[in-house]
Amino acid sequence: MSVLDKARVVAIEQQTRVVFPERGDPRVAEAAQRLAADGLCVPIDVTDEITEAQVAALVSARGMKEVLARRLLQKPLYRAAAMVAAGEADALVAGADSPTRRVIEAASMAIGLAEGVAIPSSYFLMIFPDGREFVFADCAVNVDPDVVALEAIARASAETANALLGDARVALLSFSTGNSGAGASVERVRAVAVATGFVGPVQADAALNATIAAKKGLGGGDANVLVFPSLDAGNIAYKLCQELAGAQAIGPFLQGFAKPVCDLSRGASVDDIVASTLVTIALAQHN
Repeated sequence: MSVLDKARVVAIEQQTRVVFPERGDPRVAEAAQRLAADGLCVPIDVTDEITEAQVAALVSARGMKEVLARRLLQKPLYRAAAMVAAGEADALVAGADSPTRRVIEAASMAIGLAEGVAIPSSYFLMIFPDGREFVFADCAVNVDPDVVALEAIARASAETANALLGDARVALLSFSTGNSGAGASVERVRAVAVATGFVGPVQADAALNATIAAKKGLGGGDANVLVFPSLDAGNIAYKLCQELAGAQAIGPFLQGFAKPVCDLSRGASVDDIVASTLVTIALAQHN
């Protein structure tokens, strides 16, 4: 059963409350209507009034002054994130009309990062025509991650894969496999491999092909989580997979937050929003 099929089953069973702060966008409105009609979630709008629970989510949990909290909560995106933090919704789906930095800012201020997570990051769920499914990270947020950031991306991506794919086989990608090459990016990847125990540095072919992995002295060759050394590499890779291999790229999703947050592409179609919401629901249930 595919990730989306599993997510659909979970969605029907759980009736997750998903807040859509951009219901004024016709795509979001149609997606929410379809999700409700199919019994896949309970779409909810941003509350008309600021609640004390929302204020408390910013003041008590985030250490913000009340006057600033109330000012921020005037904005639908921030109020939606606070609804999730306050338990008035289970997950947030936004980004159709908001830049990624705003979604991250709202989620950071209201929801906060999960325990032990240093920074937020992003991933795409990649589904290939032959049925293979992968987590690609980071493809949308961190431009040139240092060792601390790259480790956070790798660990969060492993958690994501465990939740969505059932297990995480993480490959820390590089232009070098093992000790075959050198350079600043290789050393960053190597440091993360040492800290996490994940495979790396490893070239993409060795990460995905067991025969090549064996020739290069590595085990595995069956990764389902590909962690890229830079945003350049990740973004280029997922778009190439879309265009040349016909892969479906669902996302980007934000990861590392205490509760599920989906950052839609501003070019997302209705089908994209529905699929992204289903994946977000699956993560909400895992949390």
